[in-house]
Amino acid sequence: METPVHGLAGTTRTAHWRELGLHAYIRIFIVGALICYLFRMEIRGIIETWLADSSWSHGFLIPLFSAYFIIQNKKQILNLQTRPNYIGLLLLVLVVGFYALNRFSPSGYEYFCRISLIATLGAVVFFWGGWRLVRYTWLPIVFLVFAVPLPARFYRALTIPMRQWAAAVASGLLNLVPELEATANGVVIDVFYRGRALEPGLDVAEACAGMRLLMAFVALGVAMAYLHERALWQRIILLASTVPIAIFCNIVRVTVTGFIYILIHPRYAQGVYHDVLGLAMLPLALGLYGFLAWFMSSLFVRESDGACQDIVIRRGGA
Repeated sequence: METPVHGLAGTTRTAHWRELGLHAYIRIFIVGALICYLFRMEIRGIIETWLADSSWSHGFLIPLFSAYFIIQNKKQILNLQTRPNYIGLLLLVLVVGFYALNRFSPSGYEYFCRISLIATLGAVVFFWGGWRLVRYTWLPIVFLVFAVPLPARFYRALTIPMRQWAAAVASGLLNLVPELEATANGVVIDVFYRGRALEPGLDVAEACAGMRLLMAFVALGVAMAYLHERALWQRIILLASTVPIAIFCNIVRVTVTGFIYILIHPRYAQGVYHDVLGLAMLPLALGLYGFLAWFMSSLFVRESDGACQDIVIRRGGA
């Protein structure tokens, strides 16, 4: 991608990454190779989780989004007058030291080792370009956190309350159907329809907890809020809305699954039908997110736009 850059004489030129020079690319290659070698076990483990666990398959897209964020700021980055910041070097030493202690300690925590990879990348950027470079690269670096799988124990602990919420709300909505009585017992919905108990009960499994949608949609919401030019308060509201929107869509998914299970046939609430319904929640979430963004943009009209419409030009006679 090429970016036009305005020159001193009012002309424009095209910014190219080759302006960094050969020496810069050699340094980037060497440092990148060293980071990949140092964190090779963490990188391998993260990629294996992306491949094996569908809840984290969106991890393949996160580095691409980060690269796109950097490309969006290419003009500003290439025009920076950077200088090394030795606070970044100190942070780099501390991060690598923490990683070594955590990696070789019997009580080390694997998640901290993986996060150390991102912290090391940030420290290198800080050391090379100082605060000026960090200003345009902090979000692409922090965004990589969405690609790091959460610890399994912590992930399961988050899914339990989400499963319980979905079961409670879905059972309340199912009770609106005549001759149907639904009771939520933890993550299982016991159903009595037309005086007969349906066996087995409707189990809100871990796959239905909504964590997959939540993690993917929060990451996508951050990207969309960053890419669109809007006021800071609007970006904050958009970011905050990603969690309730994802939870709402998952409740819709569980409720619709319950109606299909009871009123149509249980086989249409399992297997590929269940997966398709889960995929359909992402467009719903994006639609709600887009409506919120449109609504906030329509609340206010920029003063300059309104002023232009009220200007009346009068021409006098000779």
